[in-house]
This record gives sequence, C-alpha cells and structure tokens, in this order.
Amino acid sequence: MAKTAAAHVTAGDREVRVSSPDRVVYEATDRTPALTKLQVCEHFVTVGEAMIRAVGDRPTAMERWPDGWREGMRLATGPQDRNADGFYQKRLPKGAPDYVETVQVRFPSGRTADELCPTEPADLVWAAQMGAITFHPWPVRRLDVDRPDELRLDLDPQPGTTFADARRVAAVARDLLDELGLRGFAKTSGNRGIHIYVRIRPEHSFEEVRHAAIGFGRELERRDDGVTTAWWKEERGSRIFLDFNQNNRDRTIASAWSLRARPGAPVSTPMTWERLAEVDDPRDFNLTTVADYLSDGDPWAEMDDQAYDLAPLLELWETLPGGELNFPPDYPKMPGEPPRVQPSKKVAEHWDADGNRIAD
Repeated sequence: MAKTAAAHVTAGDREVRVSSPDRVVYEATDRTPALTKLQVCEHFVTVGEAMIRAVGDRPTAMERWPDGWREGMRLATGPQDRNADGFYQKRLPKGAPDYVETVQVRFPSGRTADELCPTEPADLVWAAQMGAITFHPWPVRRLDVDRPDELRLDLDPQPGTTFADARRVAAVARDLLDELGLRGFAKTSGNRGIHIYVRIRPEHSFEEVRHAAIGFGRELERRDDGVTTAWWKEERGSRIFLDFNQNNRDRTIASAWSLRARPGAPVSTPMTWERLAEVDDPRDFNLTTVADYLSDGDPWAEMDDQAYDLAPLLELWETLPGGELNFPPDYPKMPGEPPRVQPSKKVAEHWDADGNRIAD
C-alpha cells in the first residue's frame, strides 16, 4: 500500500508539515469518530492562540504517543521503561525546526535539561506532529525558572468520588479564594478532576508555593469534610485529595487545551465558574467540540491581568496545625518531613523524634 503523502497545516505565520496525516490517534467511541494525526494537529492550530497564553514561555514536557493512543496502552514510568507505548519527552529531540525554542531547567536530582519553551502555535503543532497529545508546562516562565508565577490547586477525586464531588469542592475553593482576595481560574483535567490556577508574583520558592497549597488545603478541609490533604492513599478515604505536591519543582499538570490519553480525546478545558457549575460530564469537551466552545471566547483571557501576593495562603500554612507533609518518593528527604513509610506499616519504636529510622 502506498504511503500517504504528508499534509501541511498553517499555524500563525508558519506552515507545519504533518507526516502520516491519516494515522489514527484515537479510535472511535460512542462520542467521537476515529480521529487522525492531522485532526490532532488541527486541534492545536484551533486552540493555539489561547494555549500560548497559558503555556507560553514556560518549560514544557511533551507526553508523546508516536503510534497513537489505544485503550490498554501504557505510559512509561521512567527512562528504563522501554516497553511502554507513550513517554514524557523532557529534552527537546534533535531535528526540531530552528524556530522552536528551549529553556534550561534543573531537576531535584541536580540534573538539567533543555525543554521545549513554546512561544507560538506552530511549536505546539510541530510537537503534535511528533506524537505529542498532552503538554506539561512548569509553573514558571523562562525569565526566572526558580520562582513560580502560578499556584496550582489539583482537586483529585479518590475512589468512591465523582466529578460532581470535585465540582462541589471547587465551588468551596472559589469562595475561599474570594475571601482571601485571590482570583482563581478553573479547568477540567480531561478526566474526573478539576484544576484551579492562581497567578502569583514570582517571589517565592517552589517549597513556599507548596506550603501555600498545603495551607489552602487545610482550610478547605475545615470547611468541607469531603476534602483531604492526606499524602498516604490509605488515609484519604472517599474524598477529594488536594494534591499539594503538584507545586514541587519538576511536577507538572496537563496544560489547558491539551488532549488527554483517554477514550474520546477529552480536552483539559478552561471554564468560567458559571460554566463549570453546569458541567455534568467533562467528556463532553473533546477534540470534536472544543472548537465551537472556544469560539465564544477564552475563559482564561484575563488570567494575566493581575498577579497576587501569596501572603494570605502562607499565613494559613503558618497558623493551621499539621506541620510538614511528605514529599514524593523521588525527592531527597526534606527538612521537617514525616517518615516516608505507610502509617499502617509504621512501628513507633523504630523511628526517632525527627522522623529518622533507627537502625536495628
């Protein structure tokens, strides 16, 4: 069978070549027809301007599925996982067009990488041509990659909870932000969760922004017993977990307008608060529907109008009880961090007062 000729799409002032344009990236579902690589690239043309407002000038990892995504496919868990179908590309691959820019970031391990730094829609379309369907930007911009300029509140439904639970908690979170003099911008995660972003002044470390998220989460727990900040899954119960560790260095969330590796090509979709309150099923916002949705205007168009002081959230961190919480397991042990052992497996006499394991 003859190979399908490459197609070309126009993104801004550039023409981007798309090889294998009829390759199926998403199989048909009861909501969407089969969707091709060309349609994925055209999606990023359509959302390109709005998406650059959200991810522009940010170090961005690409979640690539070179052969498309199918139910049962697996995303690599690390560089040694060579049998996975998809993977995170943290270093810009060789052969990128000259117009695609990078920015260097430093990981908790001390290693560095030159990551994609989108500046125009063509960058996103080129990445989609390379199999990227989801973009994972850092909460920093290239001028200062060590000082976050956005707080990310990740409302993650745990087993036994639903999108409706996340939507209810998001409304409580909005009220709390309003009380603190902060404006939050919400989006669907592309699955069952909801993400809330707050633009902040780039004056704090990753650790301080993480503490702000913990303080906010603890006040949210006080107001709604369906919320938890418990790091260990066995302690979360059927509640919405506010994942404070998403504010760590090298922790990223699927960007606004990204596709997700799930049936029906769902899109992580920005919402006004009023629109979010009306959503029953986030799968309604997918590759086939977001173009019409966005034609009514970008719900995040005003996000950069004001950057807020973190002081009210850091005050919650300082005043509410609970202290430090666990970091992810790939992080070095951090000052004040509790023991990294499941509570159900912890034997008190094996640990000293500082949370260090006592040798046998």
